[in-house]
Amino acid sequence: MKIGFIGTGHITKSVINGILKSKLKISKIVVSKRNIKISSSLKKKNKKIQISNNNQDIINKSDWIFLAVTPNVGKIILPNLEFKTGQTVISFISTINMSELKRYVKVKAKIVRAIPLPPISIKKGPIPIFPPDRRVKKFFNELGTTIEIKNEKLSLNFWSTSSMMAPFYELLQILSEWLVKKGINKNDAQIYITSLFIALSEDAKINSNKDLKILVKNSQTPKGLNEQAVNELRNLRFYKSLKKTLDSVLSRLKKSK
Repeated sequence: MKIGFIGTGHITKSVINGILKSKLKISKIVVSKRNIKISSSLKKKNKKIQISNNNQDIINKSDWIFLAVTPNVGKIILPNLEFKTGQTVISFISTINMSELKRYVKVKAKIVRAIPLPPISIKKGPIPIFPPDRRVKKFFNELGTTIEIKNEKLSLNFWSTSSMMAPFYELLQILSEWLVKKGINKNDAQIYITSLFIALSEDAKINSNKDLKILVKNSQTPKGLNEQAVNELRNLRFYKSLKKTLDSVLSRLKKSK
């Protein structure tokens, strides 16, 4: 199978790095030279990777096309491209919905929206897709865990929660910097904080069949440190602010429909 990427940013780099670590049978990967630094570094990694000078050439050379540009760029370039009948088009663009994608693609093609995140580079993390598709599910299961969504409206909720990636990393940064200010070596601080949250996430995943409220409750002891911390954050409306932010992101996505 030959695949092509329109857009050569961080997420394209992450997906391709995941593909190169996987058992997927890909004969050719064509990327645009939009970000020459990333495209050149990818080309050096594997002889299957080719750099193309224009987006139409990528479409012409590929069986599957991945749209990995910003919404603004997508609305500029997509109307001028000619896709092939029977092609599979997978869009990572957050605010261009299925109706718009069909107008841009024009021909009869398989169109799927997907939400990959950077950990896909190490074949980790969830990849929600809409609509459900057997081949696309199988593809992304080689790079993480595919979650099929049957309703595009519901998919907006997944897009919204994916916006918590940067806030999560900033939380790790704040905790690590706090330790450093208290005299802990920076490397030790970062290893401790990242390892702590990996362990907590793994534990939550293993126990995901339970209500997460149980984990919140079980992690606290009466008058203990965790009880103090969670109550102070509640009093500061920290968790309510998270919900408010998610609602705001969701509102933006709905306006793009």
